[in-house]
Amino acid sequence: MSDRLLLKNMVFYGYHGTFAAERELGQKFEVDLEVYCDLPYGGSDDPELGFNPLDAYTMIKDIVEEEEFQLVEVLADRIAEQILDVYDLEKVVVRIRKPFVPVGGPLNFLEVEITRYPR
Repeated sequence: MSDRLLLKNMVFYGYHGTFAAERELGQKFEVDLEVYCDLPYGGSDDPELGFNPLDAYTMIKDIVEEEEFQLVEVLADRIAEQILDVYDLEKVVVRIRKPFVPVGGPLNFLEVEITRYPR
């Protein structure tokens, strides 16, 4: 049995993009995280034994705000890798939305979604 826990629409300011101006000026990024595992862990009500959303949020914030990537999909992969390294999960889904994409016309956002499994 697999349960799902979600952190939706976390907003961070980062310096990611293929153009130098994107990496210099930065912009807002919206991140969703889905983790799949058995909840609660072993029937325990001890928060120390389960998935810690505060720690996950902080890890994601540090990656988005402190590291730099040209490709949003590589940023998503880095987040998934870090979450899977820390928690015993069946899979993780990371979604990143980049609201301002220089494509020469109107666009709500670019969104990347990746699914990763433990190695």
